[in-house]
Amino acid sequence: EVSGLYGQAGARSFATPRTAGVPVTRAQIIQRAQGWVDQGVPYSMNRYWSDGYRQDCSGFVSMAWGLGSSQTTWTLPNFAERISKNDLQPGDVLIYNNPSNPQAGSHVTIFGGWTDSSRTRYVSYEQTSPNTVKRSTPYAYWNNSGAYVPYRYTGLSGGGNDGGTTSNAFPGADKFGPGANNAYVTKLGQLLAQRGGSKFYSEGPGPRWGEADRKATQAFQQAQGWTGSEADGIPGKATWDYLVNGKGRNIDGGSTTPLPPPPPTGTTAFPGAQYFAPGQSNDYVRQLGEQLVRKGFGGYYSVGPGPQWGEADRRAVQAFQQAQGWRGSEADGYPGQDTWRRLFS
Repeated sequence: EVSGLYGQAGARSFATPRTAGVPVTRAQIIQRAQGWVDQGVPYSMNRYWSDGYRQDCSGFVSMAWGLGSSQTTWTLPNFAERISKNDLQPGDVLIYNNPSNPQAGSHVTIFGGWTDSSRTRYVSYEQTSPNTVKRSTPYAYWNNSGAYVPYRYTGLSGGGNDGGTTSNAFPGADKFGPGANNAYVTKLGQLLAQRGGSKFYSEGPGPRWGEADRKATQAFQQAQGWTGSEADGIPGKATWDYLVNGKGRNIDGGSTTPLPPPPPTGTTAFPGAQYFAPGQSNDYVRQLGEQLVRKGFGGYYSVGPGPQWGEADRRAVQAFQQAQGWRGSEADGYPGQDTWRRLFS
């Protein structure tokens, strides 16, 4: 039974939420949700966390979406549009409102991505007793599954599944280093991977700053001949400029190589799993490899993608799959329809 999840606005115990809700990316929504998971925020219908948001399920979503105040499961749809199950992407939500028992039975959970290709389970972020959790959840929920409705925040910025940033301007040194968790860290890692830095990442670049980012950045800086504070592993304006504009030398010492051109129109439909296996040689394998390079997973190729399927292709595909949060058979290094769709989206 879901109990105490409706969340009515009681008297504030402390703090005031951010004012106006501003546009957010999908990555930012997930990062904020993960922040409460990491802190283990206790569930409460009446208390407010240090960021000013009520510590129940709807306050949790209000925080992740960056709304100006803590909403309820009944008012969150005012900030969203209804979507279908097939449209769900990370940062969207699933809302269940129970008119006969609104305060004890209603609930909302943040969708974090599918865990299987059949779309029967997904990663959920939710505020529930005793504290915020991230877990694999059967679609749409453990109970009352047929009554949950998917919604998408109308203030979503960028709209992409990765929630990335398209700006090439240096965002500032404060976006990088221990504790940083944002789309610029992901972009940095992808740029470094394109310049020979993939070997530092065990599961592909992501939004949370880690030692892999520092080592890859330092290796790139050292490849330019920089030393001391100019090669400390934290990107400054010069490092960022070299990466986003393709300047300087790669981590392996070679000069920068242009990315392959975008695939021709009409080539992105999934051709079938039979084209990707040992012994296969075809143009689909080449297209796959080139797209992996564009997405920042090209460090496994020593001579560049080609038509012959090899271990470099499998490892690059596996790294991409793991970066989506997939595990086990969903991250075996062989592309299926979901891998292909996300890769070329």
